[in-house]
Amino acid sequence: MLLHVPNVLNPDELKSLRRLMAQAEWTDGKVTAGTQSAQVKRNIQLPEATEDAEAARLIVLKALNRNALFFSAALPKKIYPPLFNQYREGMDFGAHVDNAVRTHAISGVNVRTDISCTLFIADPDEYEGGELVVEDTYGHQMVKLPAGDMVLYPGTSLHHVRPVTKGARLASFFWIQSMVREDNQRTLLFDMDAAIVTLRQQVGDNHPAVVRLTGNYHNLIRMWADT
Repeated sequence: MLLHVPNVLNPDELKSLRRLMAQAEWTDGKVTAGTQSAQVKRNIQLPEATEDAEAARLIVLKALNRNALFFSAALPKKIYPPLFNQYREGMDFGAHVDNAVRTHAISGVNVRTDISCTLFIADPDEYEGGELVVEDTYGHQMVKLPAGDMVLYPGTSLHHVRPVTKGARLASFFWIQSMVREDNQRTLLFDMDAAIVTLRQQVGDNHPAVVRLTGNYHNLIRMWADT
């Protein structure tokens, strides 16, 4: 499932992130690349073990924590601490699949990358090119979202970032280990949750159909979830 999650960051959070990124020192993005992806990765990113990166991570994690759509879609068990990258003119990231397991450099915690996430910090009119292209069963999905919006897509997806030809593309990227490992199961649960929300709005929380569907939803999570 590829999902657009709008308005993850509010204007104040975007302003704070932009300020932190403007004053930070950047390093070669290959520092977090695997053996294959390092050969096609051309960008820069914030080193993880800096005060600026830690402050930026806390902003993103706080925003994720209040976002109901994100939780419904991802059913997160672990969130790899958000990273931050920048693509300037001539930079890109060739076709690759994210490493199946990421080990956090500071804590040593392992995160299975069920879901890949890109949270846009620069608006589309601030740069040219830089589209995230995700290959799935429906073809190539091209993603370039407003600042503050996020895209979720399966970690198994082949994807790339097209060259930036003008300006700078700023984003946060990270991975989710979901309580529900299989993408097709997460998609079914997400659709069911959305249907329950709509039905509750139409007939109320205590309607027998709402009660039964909610029970089925939680029983499926009980069947599939690894907590």
